[in-house]
Amino acid sequence: MSEKTYGEQIKEELSYSNKSAAEIMTAEQIEEAFDFSEGYMIYLDNAKTEREAVKFSVLKAIDAGFERFEYDREYKPGDKVYYINRNKSLILAVIGKKSVENGVKICAAHIDSPRLDLKPNPLYEDNGFAFFKTHYYGGIRKYQWPTIPLALHGTVITEDNTSVDVRIGEDESDPVFYITDLLPHLDSSAASKTLASGIPGESLNALMGTLPIDDKKVSEKIKLSVLKYLSDRYGMKEEDFLSSELCFVPAGKARDIGFDRSLIFSYGHDDRVCAYPALEATLALDVPEYTCVTVLTDKEEIGSSGNTGLNTNYLYDFLCEIASAQKVNVRKMLANSSCLSADVNACFDPKFAECYEKRNSALINCGVVITKYTGSRGKSGTSDASAEFMGKVRKLLNDNNVVWQAGELGKVDQGGGGTVAQYVAKLNIDVVDVGVPVLSMHAPYEAVSKLDVYNTFKAFEAFYKN
Repeated sequence: MSEKTYGEQIKEELSYSNKSAAEIMTAEQIEEAFDFSEGYMIYLDNAKTEREAVKFSVLKAIDAGFERFEYDREYKPGDKVYYINRNKSLILAVIGKKSVENGVKICAAHIDSPRLDLKPNPLYEDNGFAFFKTHYYGGIRKYQWPTIPLALHGTVITEDNTSVDVRIGEDESDPVFYITDLLPHLDSSAASKTLASGIPGESLNALMGTLPIDDKKVSEKIKLSVLKYLSDRYGMKEEDFLSSELCFVPAGKARDIGFDRSLIFSYGHDDRVCAYPALEATLALDVPEYTCVTVLTDKEEIGSSGNTGLNTNYLYDFLCEIASAQKVNVRKMLANSSCLSADVNACFDPKFAECYEKRNSALINCGVVITKYTGSRGKSGTSDASAEFMGKVRKLLNDNNVVWQAGELGKVDQGGGGTVAQYVAKLNIDVVDVGVPVLSMHAPYEAVSKLDVYNTFKAFEAFYKN
């Protein structure tokens, strides 16, 4: 074997570039990554809304020995607790050996995804069709939602205050729902519209049925037929829509992509692809040195507002309870704490290379991506992690053989986005975004690499255990 040239030595010792996990990981590690993704795909199929994600996660947590959090109770090292906030966000904690005065370690991911929410008064009939009117939630490209199979998910609070779960369109025996589109033969005027204006938000109305009830004396017979179905199956009246949270999501299960099955096709990768690895890293903990807290939160896609989003006090209140139980100054605890904001980044797509700055973009199969800052244009709306904390995270990943890369969200004047990092930073906690690169982000169906998902899990595992 020939000796390396001077230039080759300099390049090896001093230069940096993204490295493919497929070339670094052993065959055994790649097999582990594929096995880990099987569990993730089951999670995706059972957690298409934040309520479903909380329910699924709590069941796994109980199986792993977690107990419901109790106020004013003193917990000892190794105790495992969960706290549910209004059925739409969840905190898991494992108490560590060290006093929380030394800080806690936090992973924060969101479990809401873009979708079509039903309006408060959604059901109407028009020219032989019954429709549900929707109001889209989060940043979607409206033209992507017509003509794909949709499933109806959610919860209804009926007149007698009964809570009823709805899930139609996922089983093979279920019907699916559908938003119509204009045929190309009639779209001469529509053809000149931009992608953004081609499908108005008010036209994202899902087809619910066409058959009337058998009564010639009443109007809106098709609407009444839909109401009769909902009454028979769920005990609903039309007024119950006002106290419901129902939404349309893409129907169908997560699937492998490609001959090599290296990618996962699914709705909701953003951000359940980070929530699941964080959950699994938490469930695997025994008695950590530092208290570890995982928060699976709601409302990130619309600014983290509302009392189930992180732009509110429920995480802070929980941390105060942890500090109080150990008679620790909460401000000192927060100042010593650190957080991985577990959120996705955009994966470089060569078909749209003009939108990316390739040297600073996340690449497929190159591992978990560290995003120092998000925001838009002049870093607006970001926390921008410090050099010191970036150094700690970088060393942590290198020391634990985690395949990682750095990236930002598109070109300076073109890209941008937000995460929960800024709301964690508001508590005086060191925080940086760490997560999975996603293809077709915010589309009804997105794609991720199994190797990237697994290395994200290994990153969270290393963070909690070291």
